[in-house]
Amino acid sequence: MPQHKNNWAASHLVIGITGHRNLREQELPALHNKVQGFFQDLQLRYPDLPLCLLSSLAAGSDQLVTAIALNMGIRVIAPLPMPVEQYLEDFDNDKSREIFQSQCQQVELLTIPLHHGSVKDSIKSPGPERDLQYAQAGIFVSSHCHILLAIWDGKESELLGGTAQVVNFHLQGIMPGPIDQRRAALGLLSMDNETLVYHITAIRQNQELAVIHGNSRWLCSNQHSTNHNQMPEAFDLIFKRHQQFNIDWHRYEKNIQQLSTANVAEAECPINAVYRAADWLATTYQKRVGRILKIAYLLAAFIGIVFITYWDVTTQDNMLYLFLTFFLAGLGVTSISIRREWQRKHIDYRVLAEGLRVQSYWRRAGIVDSNTPSFARDDLLQKQQLELGWIRNIMRSASIDGILKPMISEEPQVNAVIEEWIGDEHTGQLRYYSKTSEKRTRHNNRSEMLGHTFLWLGISLSIVLIIFVQLLKDEQQNIMVAAMGVLSVAAAVHEAYAYKKADKELIKQYRHMQGIFTATQQRISTCKNIDQQRQLLRTLGEAALAEHAEWILLHRERSFDPNDV
Repeated sequence: MPQHKNNWAASHLVIGITGHRNLREQELPALHNKVQGFFQDLQLRYPDLPLCLLSSLAAGSDQLVTAIALNMGIRVIAPLPMPVEQYLEDFDNDKSREIFQSQCQQVELLTIPLHHGSVKDSIKSPGPERDLQYAQAGIFVSSHCHILLAIWDGKESELLGGTAQVVNFHLQGIMPGPIDQRRAALGLLSMDNETLVYHITAIRQNQELAVIHGNSRWLCSNQHSTNHNQMPEAFDLIFKRHQQFNIDWHRYEKNIQQLSTANVAEAECPINAVYRAADWLATTYQKRVGRILKIAYLLAAFIGIVFITYWDVTTQDNMLYLFLTFFLAGLGVTSISIRREWQRKHIDYRVLAEGLRVQSYWRRAGIVDSNTPSFARDDLLQKQQLELGWIRNIMRSASIDGILKPMISEEPQVNAVIEEWIGDEHTGQLRYYSKTSEKRTRHNNRSEMLGHTFLWLGISLSIVLIIFVQLLKDEQQNIMVAAMGVLSVAAAVHEAYAYKKADKELIKQYRHMQGIFTATQQRISTCKNIDQQRQLLRTLGEAALAEHAEWILLHRERSFDPNDV
């Protein structure tokens, strides 16, 4: 079954493999069918979400799954714990060695950097340092995949970097030994959306004891491991949202490709390609939501005006028809927006774009260390709804392509990132936050003035009516009452529209970020070396990601709902 309908750009659903090396020969056909069925099921569920396999090409499970993936046309990336020449020494028979060499020619190779503190000579022979490298490879696979495929007997093991410990790390974020741990335990963060394991039971050679779990099962973690016969719905939603991003990217690919890039380094950054797609989509859906919002509130105002006019001025039937027309028109435009999820896409794609922006700049500045499990995505939306996990999934997928394409990150490159990202009053994010806060402040001031005008006109009419009520005819009184009602409706609709736009809160956020970027600009100019600059850029990125999380919460709280109009 072909994995990719064509060669259009897409974000991948990444599957990591961990499993026993010494599988029973008689079990291999059954394991082959189960693995192939697993891949086929994912392809049927998410046809626009191409699969990518992370496999270290170890003997046994890794090579079995890799062969199946390659036969199905699935992309395979091989994070190796050490250089090929050294890695070959750990294959205990010619057959597995030949398979490894053959598969190396068909996959994208990536050698995991040495564990901090290790040196090349320390991993030349078996021992703790070499074991640490295998553990690092397991951590890399777990930290970069969306689903961990475990071909495993289900039993605990003390083997550092072994299948049992990789599964435990994926579910709980913990691995024994001097290993770089995740920033916080996944259970404490309730990050269930990063802990999905598909367990296929496999018995080792010479293993006589019965295995407890005889059937394939899904595992995820929420304080403790939880078993599922079917993929949990929360993960299914995550993958569907991930797929929808690909569909939207493909739909508007020609428009996105027309975007120009600032320089060669930006254009060549793989993460930047995904950022440009997310940014264009976010801006496009923002414009659509803005238009729908204006139309909906204008129609709401017209409905109120027609109703007041019918009640206080005229009782002609055509006013009822006009009322019904405006009502149906408002219902129609809001239904289109809700059905097509424009509001959600605008919010989610904007946060994704800003996360990818930070991730791209960090990569270009040489900040992200590929042999640790902490990345830009770990700072983004840690405590938000499970359904937002797809945003981190895309960032995780993009980070792999970033690592596969190494780049020079010396002083000139770091300075370029500082200039593009921070900038000054004419460039970078400093210009953006400064100009945007000024623009929104002007709009907000005009909006408040308009609202006050409606309010005081209504009050003035009520005073005139009170003073001259005895001198006015009934018809004139009705007209003035209707005018007061119209102004009240206009003021109420205007206030509701302003609340949905959240200009006041956004102005505060933009000014806050302007202050952060200004402070960073001042401090970074006093840095004595490139390491200090990188540390400031890391801190700046973390602050930006935290602010984007606040932004998404604000907009989700005030998301468009026709019942509020």
